[in-house]
Amino acid sequence: MKERTPKEYEAAINNAINDSHRVVKLIEGLLNLAKADYLPEQIKMENSRLDELLLDARELVMKANPNYKVELIFEQEAEDDSVITILGNSYLLTTAFVNLIENNCKFSKNQTSFIQISFWQTSSIIRFSDNGIGISDEDKAHLFTPFYRGENRSYTDGYGIGMSLTQKIITLHHGKIEVNSQLGEGTTYMVELPHI
Repeated sequence: MKERTPKEYEAAINNAINDSHRVVKLIEGLLNLAKADYLPEQIKMENSRLDELLLDARELVMKANPNYKVELIFEQEAEDDSVITILGNSYLLTTAFVNLIENNCKFSKNQTSFIQISFWQTSSIIRFSDNGIGISDEDKAHLFTPFYRGENRSYTDGYGIGMSLTQKIITLHHGKIEVNSQLGEGTTYMVELPHI
């Protein structure tokens, strides 16, 4: 209602833009959570290569966050593409991988996610690791609870949607997700998915 300086107007506009980005991120998270709750027969599944999905997820994360670093490591050579190919929904899997990479980067000082991919007779294993602040045992017990924000909530923004969404997506693909973490030492998310 009163006259302001150009800097004050600029600050107000920047605040409005940041607020709108947060609202968009929240809405996207809620929509993805709803998609992950569809019946399996309602979700389009096709053969998807995990290495390509991880590269897509890496690109999305680094485009949105130029300061983040993502290192992708293949522990062994795949002589047959089937050991890194799964039957899945590429959009949902990429969303899950983006969430895991962003969590690594958000909660580590060097803003880096280390991704290792390996495979066994019937499944592929992907480890998403960081050297960050870690997760307490109490928070680990609630990590996949929708809208739960742990002790680290003051460390970075969030809504408590990402990890519950990620677990739903991995479960939808007949996979498993586990977390190993030590306070002050870092966190590793291990995702196991059946390959074709």
